[in-house]
Amino acid sequence: MLETGSLRWGRLIHRNRYLVFALFALAVLGSGFYGRDLGDHLTQEGWFDESSESVAASKLTDSTFGRDTDSDLIVLYTAPPGHTLDDEPIRSAVAAELNRLRSTRSEQIFKIDSYWDGPMMGAFATADRTHAFASIGLQGGGGTDTVDNYMAIKGEFHAGTTGSGPGGTTVQLAGLQPVVEGINTGMQRDIHRAELIALPLVAILLYFVFGGVVGALLPVLIGGMTILGSQGIMRMLTDHLQVNVFASAVVTLVSLGLAIDYGLFAVTRFREELAAGRSVEDATARTVATAGRTVLFSAGIIAVSLGALFIYPNGVLRSVPLGGISSVLLAAVLSVTVLPAALSIVGRRIDFLGWHRFASIRTAEQIDAGFFSRLALFAMRKPWLVIVPVVLGLLVLILPFRNIEFGGLSERYLSADNPARVAQQDFDRLFPTFRTEPLKLVVVDANPQQLSDIRFEANAVTAQYTTGPFDPIAPTKDGITVLGSGLIDKRDAGTVISALRGIEDPPGVQVMVAGVPALERDSIYGLIEGLPLLAAILIVAALALMYAAFRSLVLAVKAVAMSALSLGSTLGILTWIFVEGHGAEIFDFTPGPLMFAVLVLIVTVLFGLSTDYEVFLQSRMAEARADGAPPAEAIRYGIAHTGGVITSAAAILIVVTGAFGFSDLVLMKYIAYGMIAALLLDATVIRMLLTPAVLKLVWR
Repeated sequence: MLETGSLRWGRLIHRNRYLVFALFALAVLGSGFYGRDLGDHLTQEGWFDESSESVAASKLTDSTFGRDTDSDLIVLYTAPPGHTLDDEPIRSAVAAELNRLRSTRSEQIFKIDSYWDGPMMGAFATADRTHAFASIGLQGGGGTDTVDNYMAIKGEFHAGTTGSGPGGTTVQLAGLQPVVEGINTGMQRDIHRAELIALPLVAILLYFVFGGVVGALLPVLIGGMTILGSQGIMRMLTDHLQVNVFASAVVTLVSLGLAIDYGLFAVTRFREELAAGRSVEDATARTVATAGRTVLFSAGIIAVSLGALFIYPNGVLRSVPLGGISSVLLAAVLSVTVLPAALSIVGRRIDFLGWHRFASIRTAEQIDAGFFSRLALFAMRKPWLVIVPVVLGLLVLILPFRNIEFGGLSERYLSADNPARVAQQDFDRLFPTFRTEPLKLVVVDANPQQLSDIRFEANAVTAQYTTGPFDPIAPTKDGITVLGSGLIDKRDAGTVISALRGIEDPPGVQVMVAGVPALERDSIYGLIEGLPLLAAILIVAALALMYAAFRSLVLAVKAVAMSALSLGSTLGILTWIFVEGHGAEIFDFTPGPLMFAVLVLIVTVLFGLSTDYEVFLQSRMAEARADGAPPAEAIRYGIAHTGGVITSAAAILIVVTGAFGFSDLVLMKYIAYGMIAALLLDATVIRMLLTPAVLKLVWR
């Protein structure tokens, strides 16, 4: 029996439909206008674990010596064919250009160290003097302001075109800031692609779902309004905390997909109510009371799932739930206000400009005799014959997950032909003893003998993994000494850091490991250590919300188990593709470790989405049970009346995430292909076959 409060709300929306639509449209447009410069306020910061030793050590060294700017920008010069960089006028031209930058770009450039600064800098060139580099430190604290300074001077170097540099040299830009800028630009491009390409494609897909232009455009309207409204919300958040550009991309993907899904569910229910012979007002009221209530529960589950990320101290993982929760709740609010108002306005013209073959509204009898009804009956007829092969197949997909590897921010996440990646790889090859991201030992209050002993032991335990011995990076200051050395292979970071932290501190001396490799490894281990708590929060929250929605512990436990199977299979597929490298040529990426923060985001988002579909399915089952149907009939009814909708919703999300699948960034491909794999599994074998078979055995 429908709640009278929900029905009253639906009727209130119907009576004030034009006012409701106009007020929310104005509010959303205002939010979108306010957030029009969102991209300028997003940061690249927040990747590291603020509670870790490496962050504490980095803050100590920065406050003592200033920020280490050596890795900000590496300008790699290559002499013209048949010449060396010592030839005149090449040498004079490069030196003059660097001196010009020192004098005219002091607002952006903190310092320049180069091969052309004197005989002491001979290590900054190859033995044949055909390649040399300048290390340019940038002004700023190392975050967004430093990226901005890099962007301001990037064009000064004429990089990328053969012979376009001073004296006819070829110039390449490597270092941290070019890589960060490449990732930042790529993410912004991906967001725009999703907004500009996905929405029209979704509208076309919805046309075939509903067979009418009006019905197809209404979910797209909600998706577009959610994007506009979310821009303002995210922009407001940037005034109070750092919002990473990666978080913005995830929020765009999730909020857009969910908003369209919510619109799809509501429009489908509205058409069903009209097919049952109800008036437009009654159809609107019942849509809000049924689909609207389910949408709110769904948004609650997604919001709680995203909120679990607050257990982590990483800024990027804390900005995702703030933006994501706001956007998902906005999508839900629009779905129970603007959408029913729009449905009331269009009324029976919902199939206007439709194709008769698709546009005809199906009655309950036609749905009950359809494909998904027959599929549910098949699964319940011999449930064990369905459960055993499906579960075994999903377990096989989970197996590759045991080979999972994690990594930090790297040029390898850029496309193979990206100039920053090519430059970084060329620099590492030409200058193997230099590393733009060295490992550091921060030694506090050591006397000369203690410092010598620490260096000796550090070099002894790490010699086979480092590019050279640990040497002082700067003179000792305030009792603090920083020793540095590069890693030959970043994948050995965990082994080297563990060995260094195994060195016993002399009495009264503190030794800490810092540097980007340590920052990344500490973040990885912190995320892994937090996974059990994250899983516990997700499971308990899902159980509580599902039980609150349907008053059935069996249904709640089943929902969580199905979501766990779906998630595990997806992670196995991601490992098989991106870590083990299957399909690397097809999908155009370089195999390697998964970006450490992405795994946590994927776990959270996919668990929420999987449980989300379960809410829509079980809501129709609960309706049937409330009307007196036995369990088996309620299962069949639920599958029959949601199968097509869930399949369409999954197809829509696949289209939205597919736009990110064309990204040049591997970390965005993770999310895109992970979502696609999860949606394909969840909306087919898990939701339509495994669910009815399992429920047939356990639901009484």
